[in-house]
Amino acid sequence: MKRLIPLSLFALNMLVAGFAYAEKADADKPTNIEADQMSYDDVRQVNVFTGNVVLTRGTLIMKAHKMVVTQDAAGYQYATLYAGQGKPASFRQKRDGGQDLWIEGEAERIEYDNKADVAKLFSKAKMRRLEGKKVTDEVEGEFISYDNRTEFYAVNNTPSDTSKPGAGRVKAIIQPRNDSKK
Repeated sequence: MKRLIPLSLFALNMLVAGFAYAEKADADKPTNIEADQMSYDDVRQVNVFTGNVVLTRGTLIMKAHKMVVTQDAAGYQYATLYAGQGKPASFRQKRDGGQDLWIEGEAERIEYDNKADVAKLFSKAKMRRLEGKKVTDEVEGEFISYDNRTEFYAVNNTPSDTSKPGAGRVKAIIQPRNDSKK
């Protein structure tokens, strides 16, 4: 049975504040998480949500079978989203800079580091930037690292931070940009 678990925990609010080149307005929105189950270890600063997990904060939507959120002594948060059977972990969020700009990603595992403002997608990883429903850029590989602050992607052919010869190929599709000044 699904339960709605509204959270006002500082850790989760800070976690999603900067995710995926977020729309600035999302930072002022409440965080809501739906899951079949939740456990919280106050001593270790660990939240575990399992079963059809859906996190919503403003335009940000994160989905996974399981999500583990930890907080370090300095207050920085780290989230790991895990895929379920046949369904990848995923996120989608509106980006600043235009009317209908979005970023979305999916993988078997997604790790988000709030301190570094970096998302890492592991195994069958895909990220897309969209204008409305039109995909403007798309990358695929076994590992994607996305630095939100610099908007820098790194894509590798193994589920680690290195590529190896013969391990497969990465794929990128970059659409031409229309110059609105002409």
